[in-house]
Amino acid sequence: MTKHAHHDAQPVGNKLKVGIILTGCILVAEIAGGLISNSLALLSDAGHVLADIVALSLSWYGVRQAERPPSNRMTFGYHRVGVIVAIVNAVSIFAIAAIILYEAYQRFQQPPEVNSLLMLLVAIVGLAVNAFVAFWLRQEQQSNLNVRSAFWHALGDALASIGVIIGGAIMLITGWFLVDPIISVLIGFVIILAAWRILREGLRVLLEATPGHMDITEMVNALNRLPEVKDVHDVHVWSISPELHAMSCHVLIDDLSTTQAATIRQKIEDILLERFKIKHTTLQMECQQCDSNDILCTLTYGQSHKEDKGRTQNR
Repeated sequence: MTKHAHHDAQPVGNKLKVGIILTGCILVAEIAGGLISNSLALLSDAGHVLADIVALSLSWYGVRQAERPPSNRMTFGYHRVGVIVAIVNAVSIFAIAAIILYEAYQRFQQPPEVNSLLMLLVAIVGLAVNAFVAFWLRQEQQSNLNVRSAFWHALGDALASIGVIIGGAIMLITGWFLVDPIISVLIGFVIILAAWRILREGLRVLLEATPGHMDITEMVNALNRLPEVKDVHDVHVWSISPELHAMSCHVLIDDLSTTQAATIRQKIEDILLERFKIKHTTLQMECQQCDSNDILCTLTYGQSHKEDKGRTQNR
């Protein structure tokens, strides 16, 4: 038996689209301002803004894809498409960071003159817009992991804009243009960190790894503490998308009626949802012990899984 949660994503999607448009305007302004002012720090921050647009777009795409119903060929829906796009974009962000660091190295050799005032003004506008986007998403990020990622990207870019503003002010007052590549290096490493987090999370989903927040032993112990549950084994926990987690297992109970077994199943699903954020469950209820009662099941090639005797319900 499976359990799903569906939400109206239209308001969240609209907010994300507004964030994408505003952040896109800042990207254009920072690229133009960086080229005109000859500021690598501003161009580096534009690379960070591009990473934010990727995060916002993926969040919007993920929200929209989650609305698509499953089909005979895509029984889990289209959540993994967004994960693949995230991995591709993470690799492209690494490339942007590499270009920024290489250009910063060149400028360390011979720091060029920078139009500090223009750099400062563009960075102030960028700070204002990114702060607005973070404020715009502040409520939705509390209940949606996808939006929370976009929220922290926008907030992180606001902090990067503060760094550019500080650098512009220092150059405007002192004329020390070496501060421009120094700030660029810092922003480049911020971009690498953001790209690595996206890549790592995407690969964990594709490899069907246990979600990072999940402790299998703690979860099994919590279920075993239910008076009606004798044993929990053959456990599999994975992520369909970064915010949608799934779990399947065998549950050993007494030989009960279907109605009584359904009550136990509901208690298990409530625990999994409230404590471990698992929205999709497949529970196989049994009244006789399996041949193997290990918590985890070893899957092997060329060998079918032996049918367990005494199976009462397949949920």
